[in-house]
Amino acid sequence: MHKADAEILLRGSDITRRWGGLVALNQVSVTLTRGSVHAVIGTNGAGKSTLINILSGEIPPSEGRVELLGQDATGWNQPRRARAGLGRSYQRNTIFSSFSVLENCRLAAQATCQRPWQWWRSAQQCRQSTDTALEVAGRSGLNTLLDRPAGLLSHGQKRQLEIAMCLATRPQVLLLDEPLAGMGAEETERMLALLESLRPGHAILLVEHDMDAVFRIADCVTVMVNGTVIASDTPDGVRSNAQVQMAYLGGH
Repeated sequence: MHKADAEILLRGSDITRRWGGLVALNQVSVTLTRGSVHAVIGTNGAGKSTLINILSGEIPPSEGRVELLGQDATGWNQPRRARAGLGRSYQRNTIFSSFSVLENCRLAAQATCQRPWQWWRSAQQCRQSTDTALEVAGRSGLNTLLDRPAGLLSHGQKRQLEIAMCLATRPQVLLLDEPLAGMGAEETERMLALLESLRPGHAILLVEHDMDAVFRIADCVTVMVNGTVIASDTPDGVRSNAQVQMAYLGGH
């Protein structure tokens, strides 16, 4: 492997997805490297969620290849990709509302330290998963809310909890589907600070509609229209791209 490729953690090459006669993705390629944030933007129906679902292993591509940590993961299902180091969040909250913040994080951590031969032990007695839960809750800014039921958190705090649960599985690649959706200015700032803190150890794919946030945090921006990539460049390069301005940014 070339030195320049050493930090490539996830690569999608020429990914195409068809649903009957509809082409949802048409030869889309993305490369995620450690220490970088790669944003994918586009209007509704552009194919962003389909792309993230294929990269995470939820649905297979009709054509193309997915490489995770240097291995061909195209045929791997979602659990296998998760065990290999890929984590993702969803547009809708996937937390357990009646459980505390700590219990949510501990459940996520247990997925990576399952001990079926110790089925009689309480989850609370698993020191490793508890330590991991405390660590990721603190890292995500939730250390003062450990005992609060997740359902009582603010919207922004719930999104922070989702990322904490994702981190509990020890991923190297993070696929984040609209983590800023519905947030106010203060919550957005907290989330951007969290994402910035995660940058050094991870490769991050960010699907997001908040353009101000995208242009602030992303190293590379891929723009999609009708399942096709029309530009993939630095934020400044995308801003000045005439095709992007016409198709997505309103020609301004």
